[in-house]
Amino acid sequence: MLGAALAFGTLFLFGNSTSFAATSDQTDLLNRATTTAQHMKQDPAFGAARNMLANAKGVLIVPSLVKGGFIFGAEGGSGVLSVKNGASWSAPAFYTLSSASFGLQIGLERAEVVMLLMSDRALDQIKGGDFKLGAGGGITVASLSSGAAAATGDVVIWTSGTGAYGGLTLNGSVINPRADWNQSFYGRPITVTEILANQASNPQTTPFQQQLASL
Repeated sequence: MLGAALAFGTLFLFGNSTSFAATSDQTDLLNRATTTAQHMKQDPAFGAARNMLANAKGVLIVPSLVKGGFIFGAEGGSGVLSVKNGASWSAPAFYTLSSASFGLQIGLERAEVVMLLMSDRALDQIKGGDFKLGAGGGITVASLSSGAAAATGDVVIWTSGTGAYGGLTLNGSVINPRADWNQSFYGRPITVTEILANQASNPQTTPFQQQLASL
């Protein structure tokens, strides 16, 4: 009986510590996404495109996209997706952005990436998962620069990167929801659609949502 009780206690403790660790990862990602939103706000390239964010259907923020290596390069990072609900922003859903690219790539690139989703079709495809940037499907992609006022596309991308790699490109990158992170963060199995409709909440999302609202 004592052995069974100890085994149950050990399982309970390890089960809870695993859940806590995962939630800590999500909180860290949200904090870094909030910082990325601040960086974008301070970038001169963003100033002319402020109205674009106001008119965006949603935004996907990847605060740390890593790309690099010699001959073969891989890129990837975790991010958060939020949609516009009137004057406010929804609870965020957790996502991954990943791809592999070939060619001579020297150095390591670490970049902050923000995708402004300007159309319902772009938002719907990203919500559905397995969305590949630059793969057609009627989705156009544009880069945000100092001439951002003229940038048009279903997806408009802002990046801020460091490293020796020149010419960060996201073509071929695949965007997918992180169902395990969403479930552990919101405390139950939940779909991206439910999260973005604010059918779940976690107080740790508030600073992120407030930062988006201030842009």
